[in-house]
Amino acid sequence: MALTTKSYNEPDEATKEKTITYTGAELLVQSFIDQKVDYIFGYPGGAVLPLYDAFYDGKVPHILTRHEQGAVHAAEGYARVTGKPGVVVVTSGPGATNTITGIADAMSDSIPLIVITGQVHRPGIGKDAFQEADLLSMTTPITKHNYQVTDVKDIPKIIDEAFHIASTGRKGPVVIDFPKDIGVLETVEVEPRDLDLPGYQLNLNPEDKEIEQIIQMMSVAKRPIILAGAGVNHAEASKELTEFANKFKIPVVNTLLGLGSIPYSDPLFLGMGGMHGSYASNMALTECDLLINFGSRFDDRLASKPDEFAQDAKVIHVDIDPSEINKIIPTDLGVIADAKLTLEALLEYDAHELIHNEWYEHCLSNKATYPFRYDTPTDDFVKPQQAIEYIGKITDGDALVSTDVGQHQMWVAQYYPFKTHGQIITSGGLGTMGFGIPAAMGAKFAYPDKTVVAFVGDGGFQMTNQEMAILNEFDNDIKIVLINNGTLGMVKQWQDKFYSQRFSHSVFSGQPDFMKLSESYGVKSFMIDSNEKLESTLDEAFAHKGPALIEIRISPSEPVLPMVPSGQPNYKMEGVE
Repeated sequence: MALTTKSYNEPDEATKEKTITYTGAELLVQSFIDQKVDYIFGYPGGAVLPLYDAFYDGKVPHILTRHEQGAVHAAEGYARVTGKPGVVVVTSGPGATNTITGIADAMSDSIPLIVITGQVHRPGIGKDAFQEADLLSMTTPITKHNYQVTDVKDIPKIIDEAFHIASTGRKGPVVIDFPKDIGVLETVEVEPRDLDLPGYQLNLNPEDKEIEQIIQMMSVAKRPIILAGAGVNHAEASKELTEFANKFKIPVVNTLLGLGSIPYSDPLFLGMGGMHGSYASNMALTECDLLINFGSRFDDRLASKPDEFAQDAKVIHVDIDPSEINKIIPTDLGVIADAKLTLEALLEYDAHELIHNEWYEHCLSNKATYPFRYDTPTDDFVKPQQAIEYIGKITDGDALVSTDVGQHQMWVAQYYPFKTHGQIITSGGLGTMGFGIPAAMGAKFAYPDKTVVAFVGDGGFQMTNQEMAILNEFDNDIKIVLINNGTLGMVKQWQDKFYSQRFSHSVFSGQPDFMKLSESYGVKSFMIDSNEKLESTLDEAFAHKGPALIEIRISPSEPVLPMVPSGQPNYKMEGVE
């Protein structure tokens, strides 16, 4: 990574007579400019007032969210669709601790963030000063790296390192703890900008012998499949994965965060695998004799019973993070490399002797015979699956799609026709309710000309709906699809199946009027409470210029199916007809 010395470094002899000084806050802003930061998402407070004073001139646009957690999720949404680090600035103490959930979410899903947390002035650190919190200790397990600024001259170097660490290798969040007095201190000296990270070495290219081993293992396999995870999307390798799968006629199973790595419409796409995955995907995972994993970590939602996962298969695991190899599923060949570079190398090989039509046809037969299904809609309730399918048709499968967490998240994964990487914006590893709306907002700031849809449940919606204020403020044209069943749907579904229908605190006894709430934020609202209104109302809502809330009333008993019960092997699916 080439770095250049900027104009705010130590002045030369000709300018020393009129000494130029820079405050720590000014150095931070200039460092953001050097890194080509598009937006800062944040919330001010006492410890960061020097920084916010430097933001006053608007050299880097700042988005004032309505809660610090919303700021982090908005930055995540921006980062998930651009691949660039999202930037957050919040105050010390409770402002900083409010970011913890979002930081942990980003760490779990390998999302690059730079989170600047205010801190009390340096002499007060460790003395229980007002709004002091030890963010370094709190965030060490949930960040890729963290810093505390102790010298104003270090700011540009720390920012350069933080952006490099966050955005390379396995991406992730970096926290920078910024004491208040650092923001007002002045300096004419700046430390050299060259990156010096001897303990941070990246090797993204696969070795030639590893590529040859993959091809050799493919040559003897009779039932190969590809498992494509988030690593493919992070590498922006959907084109290469689709080309590789079609060249060698290998069926593809996606993880939740791998959706879009091959188009929904591609015959080789078997669907999402795991707990709420398709029959074709889960049977392919069970029956394969070669599993080529690009960028999936074999989490428990995919491999709920690891000792019975792909039992007859040789396993090739391509991952940028060596710690994932052999962590959960024993691997026959581990390749520590970038998914895109590995796929490009594999595409150099001839395919004519490696295609197994009988297996290919078997997988496609399973897909055709056992698709995702839902009951015929009645007049009583709208089918959420049907609504998602129709929204997929309205948007031609091209939307940036954010979800919250719960049943609607799984229905979107099953029924929305994703086409490419960077479309799905969802909390996969941590499963954070309240993620959907602010993440969609961040994605819309990144790509204002793209259609952005946020699917949320009535539970998660009530955790971060205050961020709707920003939609009207910036005319942020997001369509929020509120799937309202009056319950915590996924919790209730599990209570129905595993807890003898003892619905303990999973049914809401009182709900706000979501339509009026939306209108109070200046966001137009639409109601769909019958099937006859579904298509016409969705057409009207998506034609509306500006943000909109679309409330869809569904049955409180609508389940997500199929389902692999927790702790069971993939072939033990329930709800397959």
